[in-house]
Amino acid sequence: MAREDLARKAELSYLAAFYGGLLTGKQREALTLHCEEDMSLGEIAEELNISRQGVHELLTRAAAKMADMEEKLHLADRFTRTEQNLIRCRDALAEGRYQEAQNLLDDLIRLEQEDENGL
Repeated sequence: MAREDLARKAELSYLAAFYGGLLTGKQREALTLHCEEDMSLGEIAEELNISRQGVHELLTRAAAKMADMEEKLHLADRFTRTEQNLIRCRDALAEGRYQEAQNLLDDLIRLEQEDENGL
């Protein structure tokens, strides 16, 4: 499998963790089979009893819908930024870099306030 395909599947799986509930049942099923079970379009088509083209359309629409939701809501990005800042804060505290840890916590608080204010 090409590295780009693997990266795309990982990205789709990640977005599905945040937005999968907004997809149709068929889109979720096709996405799960494609990303988590690593099934080909032909195998998914057989499993779902639809055409290969139908599977391609399901996956394309699911990816577009999740990308659109991420563009509007930024949930996955916000989660990633929060997690990274928490890890950096923990590391700074463990190494006695208290001012850096405080700055990171201030960033997290600002991020939360922006979210509450709809920014």
